[in-house]
Amino acid sequence: MAFEPNSIVVGDCIKVLQQAAAEGMQADLVFADPPFNIGYVYDVYEDVKAYDEYTAWTRDWMAACAGVLKPSGSFWIAIGDEYAAEIRILGRQLGLTLRNWVIWHYTFGQATKRKFARSHAHLFYFTRHPKDFTFNDMAVRVPSARQLNYADARANPNGKVPDDVWSISRVCGTFTERVEWHPCQMPEKILDRILRASSNEGDLVVDPFNGSGTTAAAAVRLGRRYFTVDISDKYVAASQQRIAETLAGNRPLVELSENPQENRKVKTLEDKLRRQAETARERALERAAKRIKPLQVRSSVLDAVQTNFGVEGGSAVKRVKPRKNRQPETRPAETNERKSLFD
Repeated sequence: MAFEPNSIVVGDCIKVLQQAAAEGMQADLVFADPPFNIGYVYDVYEDVKAYDEYTAWTRDWMAACAGVLKPSGSFWIAIGDEYAAEIRILGRQLGLTLRNWVIWHYTFGQATKRKFARSHAHLFYFTRHPKDFTFNDMAVRVPSARQLNYADARANPNGKVPDDVWSISRVCGTFTERVEWHPCQMPEKILDRILRASSNEGDLVVDPFNGSGTTAAAAVRLGRRYFTVDISDKYVAASQQRIAETLAGNRPLVELSENPQENRKVKTLEDKLRRQAETARERALERAAKRIKPLQVRSSVLDAVQTNFGVEGGSAVKRVKPRKNRQPETRPAETNERKSLFD
């Protein structure tokens, strides 16, 4: 089977990628969101395996992905708590360099009664080479606290590189981004950030677990080539339809955050910074008004004291001052005749 970019292939990802590597595939970026082995119901795959079986399978598909990765390529993996430690160890065994262990935080977690509700997943960011890799920081910068909260003139006008905790909502059933034919959909906003940071326009992005087609959809939007694999004919066909709708402009990218409704009002970084600057100025004026108000009250009290009593207020020694608009007292003119004190 000849490798063709911008295609979704039906098959076992290990076998497909091994063959692609033999044909000379060189991926700039690999993103993998495998089954978590927690009992999800997929179209074909059974998401319940023994620990040793699942771990061995994970090592095999990770090795297949590493086999198509360029020497300067990046490898991202999404996983749950149950096998996060294993992914870290397997990455080291495969000679990969861990750049970040990102926590994807979402507030729409599952309700629990006997433990705290889980509201996160893990995103491992590996690179093939420890120093030679793509990282486009300017493509993913966000407003900094200096800009948003402090109106600090020292703030970098370009914002800052995001932290390693990403607060992005899951794709809930009521969201317009949601597809009805797949049980576990990755938010396109996650892939948007990863692709912007770890690849360039025209680069090849590989996903061994196509699933709902999110990686391919993000690649199409950003001008990257894609090659994805899935064992389900149903998921591949539906994903191809999703790609066609994306190319036709019928599936706009949705801004997902901890407050999606608020985030939809902000279209660009410039708009957000302008809004935050306006808010910072308003807060500064409010603080200044609170400081000035007591001074104004004190000043008005002193004026009243001076006007009504002819004294200066707020002083330990009261000194008599002439009242405003009061005519000076008149005294009779002195004469040269002085009466004796004894007259």
